[in-house]
Amino acid sequence: MSKNLLIVAHAPSGNTERMVASLLEGARSAGAQQVIARKQAALQTTIQDVLCADGIILFTPENLGYMSGALKDFFDRVYYPVLEQKQGLPCAVVIRAGHDGTGTQRAIDSILTGLRWRQVQEAMVCRGVWQDGFLQQCHELGQAFAAGLEEGIF
Repeated sequence: MSKNLLIVAHAPSGNTERMVASLLEGARSAGAQQVIARKQAALQTTIQDVLCADGIILFTPENLGYMSGALKDFFDRVYYPVLEQKQGLPCAVVIRAGHDGTGTQRAIDSILTGLRWRQVQEAMVCRGVWQDGFLQQCHELGQAFAAGLEEGIF
């Protein structure tokens, strides 16, 4: 039986879009035959998308020391409709932070605690000026998440 990996992202720049594409490419290259990975813009992600997900990766840039408005909107729309049905949902967080990302991470951690989603690793915070290494980090996270989902590790 296949499993669905949903990447919910707000990627307003070329570099953030490259990071999200790398997450997806990594997930699809994991050799996981039973994992269907897809990305969805945060503003277009529906309650049904979340209900169908077996795992989720959340991506946001840091905006004024907080998550993007688009990711906050996503949480506002899906929080209560999925709260009871998706407890324990394995998830991972990627933050592209021009500064330190701590405010963004703290806000997302708080929401995920309320949803009772299970972070499979500490948030990946890509800090400071752009580095091409961010793409490799995203690729590896996507790959590991898909493999872990397929193997039932999470």
